[in-house]
Amino acid sequence: MISFVGAGPGDPELITVKGSNRLAAAEIIIWASSLVPSELLRYKNDSATVFDSAGMTLEDVLEVYSRSGNSSRIVRLHSGDPSVYGAIQEQIDFCIQSQLEFEIVPGVTSLAAAAAILQREFTIPALSQSVIFTRLAGKTKASMPERESVSAFAKIGGTLGIFLSGAHPQQLQNELLCDGSAFNENTPAAIVIRATWEDEKVVKTTIGSLASEMASSGANRTVLVVVGEVLSGPTQRSHLYSPQYAHRFRKRSLSGTTSGRPTKIRPNDA
Repeated sequence: MISFVGAGPGDPELITVKGSNRLAAAEIIIWASSLVPSELLRYKNDSATVFDSAGMTLEDVLEVYSRSGNSSRIVRLHSGDPSVYGAIQEQIDFCIQSQLEFEIVPGVTSLAAAAAILQREFTIPALSQSVIFTRLAGKTKASMPERESVSAFAKIGGTLGIFLSGAHPQQLQNELLCDGSAFNENTPAAIVIRATWEDEKVVKTTIGSLASEMASSGANRTVLVVVGEVLSGPTQRSHLYSPQYAHRFRKRSLSGTTSGRPTKIRPNDA
């Protein structure tokens, strides 16, 4: 069985219980030393064989899968969550074609970690109800659909989590401030470098100062940029726990009170 495990953003405690259990049981572990801290390997057993994928090609990794077949417990340890810029689909396709058993164990994304670090909700009523994961095209321009450019999403607005773009600060700022953008120079932005690692760094700024702040940070890898009014905009109360709002599990509060009135339906009966 091959387990694609999300290691989380960096903090060893942010791997899931299921993920750490898979590491503890693994006979073979393939991990990326350039993206996943070595502290995560504390969950492995002493007899596990460990490969560092930082210097491996896809073919090298697939060779390990082929050689071990379904007879070994293998963990492919990916940073963050494997489904977000994890390059796992080609591995999944190989497993299916080769009839190798596999599973995917989700992980905490760096964007989720950034929300916790910034102490902000990314879906605040009236400010943003959409979160977009995206990146600049960069060296891999051929893989970026034209309609999915940062400038295209800037015209929509919402909350943008921009990955893999630390090496091009001026291009990023220009695209965020393109003609027709829903943002402006005063729109809040945050630069989160190596989220949850020991040397984590956070810079709160605006789009108008984004390029200069990114350049001043000196970082061009493991940089996440978050943009949107949710970072500092006025907060409007959600309807979810409003006394005047009723839903399947709670009746509207009686006039003159704010006390909850649960329905007879229990959440587990839904």
